[in-house]
Amino acid sequence: MQTWDPDRYLQFADARARPYLDLIAQVPTAPATIVDLGCGPGYLTRHLRALWPDAQILGIDSSPTMIDQAIRDNTDRNANYDIADAATWSPNQPVDLIVSNAMFQWVPDAMSAIDRLLGHLNDGGVFAVQVPDNADSPMHRHLVELAEDPRFADHLGEVRRMPKFAPADFLSFFTERGYTTNTWSTTYLHVLHGDNPVYDWSAGTAARPYLAALDESDRDTFVDEYQQRLRDAYPPQTMGTVLPFRRTFAVATPF
Repeated sequence: MQTWDPDRYLQFADARARPYLDLIAQVPTAPATIVDLGCGPGYLTRHLRALWPDAQILGIDSSPTMIDQAIRDNTDRNANYDIADAATWSPNQPVDLIVSNAMFQWVPDAMSAIDRLLGHLNDGGVFAVQVPDNADSPMHRHLVELAEDPRFADHLGEVRRMPKFAPADFLSFFTERGYTTNTWSTTYLHVLHGDNPVYDWSAGTAARPYLAALDESDRDTFVDEYQQRLRDAYPPQTMGTVLPFRRTFAVATPF
């Protein structure tokens, strides 16, 4: 299991929180039981609590380091956290809301996992999901190009590439299963600061499995070249460095 670094992930906590807020704002019901799949270090739970003060909340993440952080920081007596893999995990009893923010891109067969989890919703239960849809962006494209370079290919050939998730895919998927679905796409223009902030962003998420698969010497070379490509692709401006980031959203409720 690849290690996640909560501190690096939270470097851009406010920017990463924005899609989560936009997602849960579209939930049309008042859930009493909520599962937050891919909850990370748990810093977004407070937004669930602000909307639904009496709900029981369970945060699930496959990363022990993320869950350890969530448990250490937890002051909410009605929120709990546990380590599990969303690809196989199921709640012990049906719940009213399953929400997942920027997690299913890491699940190899995401749609099958979602299909299975729909069976664990209460009558009238809601499934709310957000996933990045920027596999064609320079941040990802340069990762793939470097991974296919002969210098790195032996180590990185098996690293899973980021999938594409279009809103129409989720609309068809949920509609075919008897759900009314609110689907949309948003491109955020994150204004980042620092020497090479797009690299810092990527190193905490998309680049993480690539970096983990390389030995120290190759990793240093890979990082140097990736950083330069990102500087060229995302040049600093007076306001900061602009990172366009497209995301797909779906909130599914039964007909």
